[in-house]
Amino acid sequence: MTYSSSISMSRSVARGQHFAGRNQNAVDFRRSGAKLGPISNTVILIVLACLLGLLYLTQVTKTDAYGYSINALQTKQTQLKQENEDLVLASAQMQSLDRVQSSPEATAMVPVAPSGTVRQ
Repeated sequence: MTYSSSISMSRSVARGQHFAGRNQNAVDFRRSGAKLGPISNTVILIVLACLLGLLYLTQVTKTDAYGYSINALQTKQTQLKQENEDLVLASAQMQSLDRVQSSPEATAMVPVAPSGTVRQ
């Protein structure tokens, strides 16, 4: 190898360019990428299962919280319906007494005094 080719070779290696010249191997022996072993795979699977379990628990907790809110609102709705029915009934009773007293049949009636008592 001449002086000029060795300089150009050292510059190309310094810049990251790798090419094979005459009488050089073109095969680069490097380690292949890191692989996970069986213990690492097991640990990763356990962590993923725990994360899925946490996600499930948060969703169930939210659903239960919404269920309690809905149940409270339904109970309040039932109470308000019952109160409304009671008020409608009371209003009808009050109106019926006024109607009966002001009707022509009621005004035409004559009060009667008690005449006596019945004995057995």
